[in-house]
Order: sequence, then structure tokens, then C-alpha cells
Amino acid sequence: MALSSSSQFSAIDQACEAGEQFYKVFYENFDKKRTLLGKLYLDSATMVWNGNPVSGSAEITKFFDKLPVSEHRVDTLDCQPIPTEVTDNQTSVLVVTSGKVKFDGKGNFPFAQNFVLTQTPNRVWKVASSSFRYEE
Repeated sequence: MALSSSSQFSAIDQACEAGEQFYKVFYENFDKKRTLLGKLYLDSATMVWNGNPVSGSAEITKFFDKLPVSEHRVDTLDCQPIPTEVTDNQTSVLVVTSGKVKFDGKGNFPFAQNFVLTQTPNRVWKVASSSFRYEE
């Protein structure tokens, strides 16, 4: 079922607003309050980090805890709604970021990261899946 033009723009606006709020919270927590990152993920979330799969928010939190201190700079952000026809009527958003990251103050590695956010019944956005890749 196709969305009307006004519905489509409303969905895009909602996706952009959710994505902008999310990426700021995510990278702020990643760099300064990493122990809070697990709260951003669904319990059943999946993540692929440079080709290495991690499943479940508890395991994702453990993975992040092992990484060195980081500093992210996001240069690009793109957000778009995912049609409910492909998400079993679940409101979801694709968020794509790219930029540079330093670990332990070393390097300035280009990266790309994407997130599929889904809205919980209490209208909180959570990460259902994510993927991170160094761009070499």
C-alpha cells in the first residue's frame, strides 16, 4: 500500500528526527558513558562489527566494554523510514552514519555504521540491529 505524499513526508520527518536524536545519544555514550550503550539495544538485538557478529544486548555491552577509549566524529547522517510492510507493521528507521574514530587517541580511522531502530510499545527507539565497518 503506497503512502500519500503528506504521510510519506511525515514518516520521513519522524525518521530524521529519531535518527538525529539517536546518533547524538549513541556516540556521546560510546565515547563518554559506554556502560549505558546496552540500554539503547533491544534484548534480542544483533550487531556485526567489522564482520564479527554479536547477539543480544548483554553480549553487545560486553563487546563494547572491551574496546579502548574512543572519540567519534560523525561527518554524515542519513535517516529513512522502513516501510511497515517489511517490518510486520513495526515502526522502524534506518540510520546510516560515517565519519572518523580514534581509539586510545591514536589514528583517525574512517568508519561507516548503520542502525535499524524500532519503536517499542512505550514509544522508545531501540536498536534492533547495527553494523560497523572501518573504511580502508
